[in-house]
Amino acid sequence: MTRKTHTQLYFEDVNVGDELPGFTVKLDATRMVKQVSGSQDFYEVHHDTAFAQAGGHKDIFYNTGWTRANLGRLLTDFVGDEGWVKKMRFEMRRMNMNGDTMKVKGKIAGKRPETNEIDIELWAENDREGITTPASATVTLPGKG
Repeated sequence: MTRKTHTQLYFEDVNVGDELPGFTVKLDATRMVKQVSGSQDFYEVHHDTAFAQAGGHKDIFYNTGWTRANLGRLLTDFVGDEGWVKKMRFEMRRMNMNGDTMKVKGKIAGKRPETNEIDIELWAENDREGITTPASATVTLPGKG
């Protein structure tokens, strides 16, 4: 993944309800092989279709670390070089599998001017299941003053 470059956002530039610039990832076997080998998560549900199906899944699916990394990418792209991701939580409720088109999106849920903190609702979704991974985060952006 490459980091998206943009002009630094400041706390004063964003408002509750604003959407974060999301991104889309087409999931395929090549991406899965790279992800499994790179993370060294060799649990069979991530690379053996028969094993995954024996466990009740439709197919192999992407792991927790990969999902977390994509949510983190949305946040770090948003805050830029001078911002900070303070915390993030997420729930993997449904699976992202080969053949899915996954979108990562978010919106500003709250602002705290006394600390320059911004609360964000974010999620991963796919064309097959809808929202697969709801999440929330708190980030800080620099102020203009």
